[in-house]
Amino acid sequence: MPNLISGIQLDELYKKLESGEKGLSPDTAAAHLLAHSKNARQRSTFEKNLRLFISQFTSPLVLLLVVAVILSAFLGQTADTLIILFILLATGILGFWQEWNAGKAVEQLQKIIQLKCDVIRDGKEQEISAGEIARGDMLVLHAGDIIPADCRLVETNELHVNESSITGESFPVEKIPGAVPDEKPLPDKINCVWQGTSVVSGTAKALVVNTGGDTIFGQMSHSLSRSEESAFEKGIKHFGYFLMQITIVLSLLNLCANLYFKKPLFDSVLFALAIAVGMAPELLPAIMSFAMSVGAKRMLKKKVIVKKLSSIFNFGEVNVLCTDKTGTLTEGIIKIKDIVDPDGKPNERVRQFAFLNAYFQNGFKNPIDEALKQIGEKTDGYTKFDEIPYDFNRKRLSIAVSYGDKKFLVSKGAVPNILEICSNVFTENNTTALINKQQLVDHQYSEYCSNGIRAIGIAYKEVSGTHVSKDDEKEMTFLGFALLEDPLKEGIVDTLNHLRSLNVSVKIITGDNKYVAAYVAKKIGIAEPKILTGGEINSILPEALKVRAAQTDVFAEVEPQQKESIIKALQKSKMVVAYMGDGINDVAAIHAADTGISVDDAVDVAKEAADFVLLEKDLSVLADGIYEGRKTFSNSLKYIFINTGSTFGNMFSMAGASIILPFLPMLPKQILLTNFLTDIPFMTVASDNVDEERLVAPGRWNMSFIRNFMIVFGIHSSLFDFATFYFQLYVMHLDASTFQTGWFIESCLTQLLILFVIRTRKPFLKSKPGKWLSIISLVSCAIVVLLPILPFAKAFGFSIAGLYQIGAIAAITIAYVLTADLLKIIFFKYQKE
Repeated sequence: MPNLISGIQLDELYKKLESGEKGLSPDTAAAHLLAHSKNARQRSTFEKNLRLFISQFTSPLVLLLVVAVILSAFLGQTADTLIILFILLATGILGFWQEWNAGKAVEQLQKIIQLKCDVIRDGKEQEISAGEIARGDMLVLHAGDIIPADCRLVETNELHVNESSITGESFPVEKIPGAVPDEKPLPDKINCVWQGTSVVSGTAKALVVNTGGDTIFGQMSHSLSRSEESAFEKGIKHFGYFLMQITIVLSLLNLCANLYFKKPLFDSVLFALAIAVGMAPELLPAIMSFAMSVGAKRMLKKKVIVKKLSSIFNFGEVNVLCTDKTGTLTEGIIKIKDIVDPDGKPNERVRQFAFLNAYFQNGFKNPIDEALKQIGEKTDGYTKFDEIPYDFNRKRLSIAVSYGDKKFLVSKGAVPNILEICSNVFTENNTTALINKQQLVDHQYSEYCSNGIRAIGIAYKEVSGTHVSKDDEKEMTFLGFALLEDPLKEGIVDTLNHLRSLNVSVKIITGDNKYVAAYVAKKIGIAEPKILTGGEINSILPEALKVRAAQTDVFAEVEPQQKESIIKALQKSKMVVAYMGDGINDVAAIHAADTGISVDDAVDVAKEAADFVLLEKDLSVLADGIYEGRKTFSNSLKYIFINTGSTFGNMFSMAGASIILPFLPMLPKQILLTNFLTDIPFMTVASDNVDEERLVAPGRWNMSFIRNFMIVFGIHSSLFDFATFYFQLYVMHLDASTFQTGWFIESCLTQLLILFVIRTRKPFLKSKPGKWLSIISLVSCAIVVLLPILPFAKAFGFSIAGLYQIGAIAAITIAYVLTADLLKIIFFKYQKE
């Protein structure tokens, strides 16, 4: 019954879903889940893996090459056909293996942070995974929950829902039970809630009607499944297109030239395609995925869950970390220092009402209420009959209780927001007097805050009736303050110093008042913190905020929507911003940041919005994450530099030589074998060591820098290639086979050894490479040298002229490596990255 859930009566809906006010029975829930799973089309693991394997061969260049070698089989060149197909298949398997491993890593990480939901089954409330929700379940919704299904509301209490993911409307929508005609537009169906939306405030009970692909969100999933590309992903795509354009132009020019000089048509086509495959960065997606999955696994050991692999690169670029104060800079374990009256003296009546408010509130759990519950006042004789949930505009929470024949409304919240609804103040003689709000703020409140103590206001009044609303929050009596302490985390100063050593500045964004925020800033080492308040932000223009935000250390007394504005202002100042938050009021900022971070015990909507989820709320792991991101970024660029430098030079040389030589400089199968043998060690780049000096500042994607690198090192590589051609052709007077073999060896060795040069900015002997990179590269070098003397060498067209040829190639290779190392130092000295 897609979407037709708002007009039907609840009793009839209960019957259709075999449910009721007590929810489903476990057996009925299991039956509904089974029926839904049969109807849902799910790909098997085999089908997913098969699709992934086939995708390794969907490159147009590879497909053309496959067609060409199949054609060669019909022309009788069976041996060449089998060899080339074997190399293509082996390359495809390598790519499949890397991407499969990366995919498995992501699946395992995602399982760790599954969303949970509260449901009523057989009349008992229990917590289950969102994937176990069945049609007919009775959901219990709280502030911060992501709604896991399309539901009909049964009960609500001040329920406000953010439906921007469905309707695009950014303001929360109030929801109430009832019946709304099905033909009404979606925004008017205030008696329903939809999968993918989130609870901003209030509580509710809701009957699950549609799940999975039957929901509105599920029907929209195809258009919503693609997330926005990061800057690094866009850069990789541009690089791929850039290299592909050069490859196609080079191959076509080579083909035309060979045909002009009347070389065999089939050999010319096959040779041009082999050059294209050799130049194309076909392993780039696999290597990037592997680099990111390796980084994600290392971060998991530090108890950081990576939700989106490509966000690792963004993390490495971060140079500003914005964070809330509570729970990140401080312990997050609120302790009650005292509960006092307006004169600062302990008072039992204030303790009693503060305890009642925390004990009876039914919104989302928070450390303040948990701390107040620990004071252990009695609730005997008190009965709750209504509640006005907390929201971020009012910044207060009110509960209505009865005691005997009296009824009280008790409010708790930020002191300024409590004072604005008070007309009287409680005195030490148990009487009331007209309130002097400014005096309370200037003396008691500011003194507490200046000493790092957080003060919460308590107020009350007598009411009548059986229901209260926000309109009743007026003409109340101010009772006093709950004084809270939250000490700094142990080691937080060392952690922040570590972040500064990585050129990452930390900015505090908090809803707390400026006095407490300034106190904490000084404690963490900011001697004279520059503070900007939410009120000041509202009074300045966006362009002015861009300038002020960059200069500010602490943003205090900010509203939730202002957090997003601060993040965007910092980004306009060319800063790469990470934001760490765990509440509903942090969601917009987490979305806006270049890197969003949350914690495992955060509200669902904050975890869903984040790129990273910390299993422990510890800033020290963020320094590790930034370090890991920069390491992954640096290792990924190594492959790009190799592909643009040495590989481009070799392929350019090959294209040029094919025009001037009376024979092909290398057979197509030898080109593909070169590509295959050099790709194997490139796979290990992801786990390579990175020089410490490459990690002290964020990496940047710079296309012009890569283009300049390609030109300089491509020319350098080609010079040595043509030196090899000249020596073999005019000094040694080699025939086609021995010439091709000699250049095959030189081409492979230079591509393998240049990796040790390019992987570091230092002289290559002063930087230790990773273990597997060293082992596999040296094994590949040995295979290259041994191939021409193995029994099946003739199948690849190999033959050696003698030791003199081997010695000459070795000398050229050594000279190439040494000059490349010198050229590298000069290039990086004068070329700005």
